[in-house]
Amino acid sequence: MPDEPTRILIVDDSALYRQAIRNVLSELPDVAVVGVAKDGLDALDKIAALDPDLLTLDVRMPGMDGIEVLRKINQMRLRPKAIMVSSFTSTGAQVTTDALLEGAFDFILKPTSRDSGDTRQRLRDAFAEKIAAFHDNVQRRKRRALHSACEPAASVDQPFAETPLGRTGCQAVLIGTSTGGPAALKAVLPKLPATVSAPVLVVQHMPAEFTRSLAKRLDEICPLRVVEAEDGMAVNAGTVLVAPGGKQLQLQRKESQVVVRLTDDPPENGCRPSVDYLFRSAAALFEGNVLGIIMTGMGKDGMQGCREVKRRGGCVFAQDEEGCAVYGMPKAAIEQGLADRVLPLGKIGPAIVRHLKRSRHD
Repeated sequence: MPDEPTRILIVDDSALYRQAIRNVLSELPDVAVVGVAKDGLDALDKIAALDPDLLTLDVRMPGMDGIEVLRKINQMRLRPKAIMVSSFTSTGAQVTTDALLEGAFDFILKPTSRDSGDTRQRLRDAFAEKIAAFHDNVQRRKRRALHSACEPAASVDQPFAETPLGRTGCQAVLIGTSTGGPAALKAVLPKLPATVSAPVLVVQHMPAEFTRSLAKRLDEICPLRVVEAEDGMAVNAGTVLVAPGGKQLQLQRKESQVVVRLTDDPPENGCRPSVDYLFRSAAALFEGNVLGIIMTGMGKDGMQGCREVKRRGGCVFAQDEEGCAVYGMPKAAIEQGLADRVLPLGKIGPAIVRHLKRSRHD
């Protein structure tokens, strides 16, 4: 049976942008535009009438903006997911970040080029990547549901006592994530106590304004202090440092202190910040005494970093398939045999806490 197309409702207060999005979506495979909505209230009516799989949801609209629409969808337990369409401004970044924390599938930035051909191509490329990932995720869930109905999946989690601790205990927790990452971080980081015995460093694939907004929102809900990393900043237990968009984050020793160094080194796996880059740097500086965690996201960024953590004697946790918005990044590490534990999202935070306590005691 062929895959069914992804049914999309376009929501934007600009008639020009609604048409522009419709035009580019009409060129994509496995896509069916089922309607358009001019604002948030219209969107809720159209969702009820048309039952789309996915919304392209403008962040800033008069009356009911994109984040309010998303919250209504969640409150009403409606089916559609959303790709937020955001402007590259501090306000747009904050609202988009809030939407991602509320469970939006992903976001794209509105192109700023005055060249209509360039704008069209950028929109097409951005939507093609996000919608293909969404479509693949839907099909993966359908296949998994079909298989699980035939035979339950065996647990791949390993007894905690079997995970390595390194030679001198765990000196840093490293987290890498991409699509679906803000909501995953929201599920993990608040479960870490303020007394956690190691620094936490996070790479989330986002532009600079967005990583700053993400750190701000996570700081409001976490016992730990969460900040966007700055060049020269000290790396201390009890603090979560989020790598800024557009920079690579490495760690260096400065006398007796470990500090952040932000670089303009080239993207890796098309990403800056890159999970591989951070994991490699931290594994080398702490001589493998780290815990690497790879969570939901497209692509394979983090796989080689996990390999380096393992080569130096560290430990790797991976998020299981069930809770991932996109299974690419964890899957790449798991298939290479690099994960010591494969965990449901809700168990990752407690597992970090247990690992650090056991590390300290041993």
